[in-house]
Amino acid sequence: MAHLEAGLDDGLPVLVLPASWARSVVGILALLCFANSYDGDFVFDDAEAIINNKDLREDTPFGDLWAHDFWGTKLHSNISHKSYRPLTVITFRINYYFAGGYHPMGFHVVNIILHSIVSVLMFDVFSILFNGLSYRCRGRKINRAHKASFLASLLFAVHPVHTECVAGVVGRADLLCAIFFVLSFLGYSKAFPENHKEGTPFSASWVLLSVLLSAVAMLCKEQGITVLGVNAVFDAFMICKVSVLEIINKVLHRNKVPETTGLWKRGFLSRMFILASGGATVLYIRWRIMGTGPPSFTDVDNPASFADSLLVRVTNYNYYYSLNAWLLLCPWWLCFDWSMGCVPLIKSFCDWRIMALAALWFCLIGLMWQALCSEEPHRRRVLTMGLGFLAIPFLPASNLFFRVGFVIAERVIYLPSAGYCILFTYGCIMLSKQVRSKKLVAAAIIGLLSINVMRCIVRSNQWRSEEQLFRNALTVCPLNAKVHYNVGKNLADKGNQTAAIKYYREAVRLNSKYVHAMNNLGNILKERNELQEAEEVLSLAVQIQPDFAAAWMNLGIVQNSLKRFDEAEKSYWTAIKHRKKYPDCYYNLGRLYADLNRHLDALNAWRNATVLKPEHSLAWNNMIILLDNTGNLVQAEAVGREALELLPNDHSLMFSLANVLGKSQKYKESEALFLKAIKVKPNTSSYHGNLAVLYHRWGNLDSAKKHYEISLKLDPSAPGTKENYSLLRRKIEQLQKKGPV
Repeated sequence: MAHLEAGLDDGLPVLVLPASWARSVVGILALLCFANSYDGDFVFDDAEAIINNKDLREDTPFGDLWAHDFWGTKLHSNISHKSYRPLTVITFRINYYFAGGYHPMGFHVVNIILHSIVSVLMFDVFSILFNGLSYRCRGRKINRAHKASFLASLLFAVHPVHTECVAGVVGRADLLCAIFFVLSFLGYSKAFPENHKEGTPFSASWVLLSVLLSAVAMLCKEQGITVLGVNAVFDAFMICKVSVLEIINKVLHRNKVPETTGLWKRGFLSRMFILASGGATVLYIRWRIMGTGPPSFTDVDNPASFADSLLVRVTNYNYYYSLNAWLLLCPWWLCFDWSMGCVPLIKSFCDWRIMALAALWFCLIGLMWQALCSEEPHRRRVLTMGLGFLAIPFLPASNLFFRVGFVIAERVIYLPSAGYCILFTYGCIMLSKQVRSKKLVAAAIIGLLSINVMRCIVRSNQWRSEEQLFRNALTVCPLNAKVHYNVGKNLADKGNQTAAIKYYREAVRLNSKYVHAMNNLGNILKERNELQEAEEVLSLAVQIQPDFAAAWMNLGIVQNSLKRFDEAEKSYWTAIKHRKKYPDCYYNLGRLYADLNRHLDALNAWRNATVLKPEHSLAWNNMIILLDNTGNLVQAEAVGREALELLPNDHSLMFSLANVLGKSQKYKESEALFLKAIKVKPNTSSYHGNLAVLYHRWGNLDSAKKHYEISLKLDPSAPGTKENYSLLRRKIEQLQKKGPV
């Protein structure tokens, strides 16, 4: 394929570097922009995708990853998100293996490196788009738009909107998808020999490899399949040099449809058949794997898609597009979540935000006209590819084909930002040709890059912890109920319940149907013994969402505390009805039965809890204690040994079983368990006190005295220990009076 004219970026005031140096600068700058996120925590969605995702653990069969969604749920489950990204999950699992657990640093470092790789690969993409396919002069490859390629890749490397993908571990799906997306495009460009001419055969192997790489990209994130559309646009406008203006002229002036024999001779139709059939095959296979049911979203996730009026839906979708465009142009107001009232619906043409839609389409129509109808070939091709990279990867997030679960998500414009970089760079080229002072243009470019670098550093620092991330979001989206909810949750996790209540109440005020905020608020009120209000809040939550199992369980706990046992039992069973595998609810149900002296029912409930969750220490402990208190020492010992086999390092189980063994006069074994528990928790008063009782029974009075004193030192107010210590001292005094036998 012939290159673009030599003077495309001659006037662009950008430093000229050898290609290898340019790639190095781009890669290093991409690393530096986000380097301070390397030691950040797992934040926001990372908890569900990493910490709570059993697919990362070695005990989960590797084959299960191919039948689960991104969050570790079975694809055919009704609650599945249907996000099928097994290759991304595999990289998480590898991270988990080498880190030896949930240590976030390794996860973050990989993300930063991946972004650097994508940025370097983008240099080659931009080289093709600005320059055409490279050709050789005396054995050397020539890039006649080197400065434009360099500037565009720098803009991509330092764009602040990429922070969510790089600093948030979940963003790895977008980074991996981008790598294989770019490799697919570069592979497709390899299908054509240099200086491609009409009649020159293309390489079907490279086209097939491009389709395969698009499938790999889609296994990282669904967006990856859109590279086939980008490849088709590239083929039509840069390989076959289709001119829409020329076609329109032929139709208007000759009154006939233009011939397509030229496209056939170039193999265009053959390549389109391969792309279309390959894409259809990949989509069909994915459809069969994930099942036919779409994921379920609520109106708080994407309110526009639930609007009754088609006009309201279309208007708001277009407003969302304009906001995405604004984030690319001015990435200053960034937020981890844009749902739940952050972007109120446009319901009237009197809303001033309609102007944003008009501005967006005024610019887009102008660009499309220049891209399709300009008489300058290089302008047509560069603008067409810029718009193609901007729009085609964004299609899965556009709500055009299916409902998505968000209003705006910064991560989904990671790939479309490449199109923005192309268009912005071309604008700089045009500006530099019009402005006499190149220094002014150079200063503007350097200033923009510097501001973006600083913004990336600041923003990636905000992603290092949930507290910073959520509090910053309050300044951007003060109307977002989810932001207030997350700030409250973060405060509650740190023990600041008073402040957490304030934010939970505000979340409920902003969204009167926010049941998760109600549930958490009810929990805190329950812990503060404000039971009447807790019951009101939780009752409202289950009225709004009758299948909210967690709220039913918490309502049962409150009703149990209020001594309304029948209502509490009913609430527990309602929770279990809506979530059959609910070990915590069985545990609380067992506590209710124990309070009612329904011992057999309590044991059955706790046994169900341990079957569903073998590591449920509290359920095991309560079974041991109940059997001990009711005199079933043999059964209590059996349950205790079973529990310790599953949880060998649980000090509370050691303590409970030690008490049982002591009552069964198995003193040596009991002593060993007490000492083991004390080694784990040396400052627990009851552990020393009960060990002292064991020694007291056993006749080892000196050891008993020692541990009574340690216990009283740790908890001077322990009444049982005080009494036993007094008895021991009297016994020792009596023995001393009798003297040696």
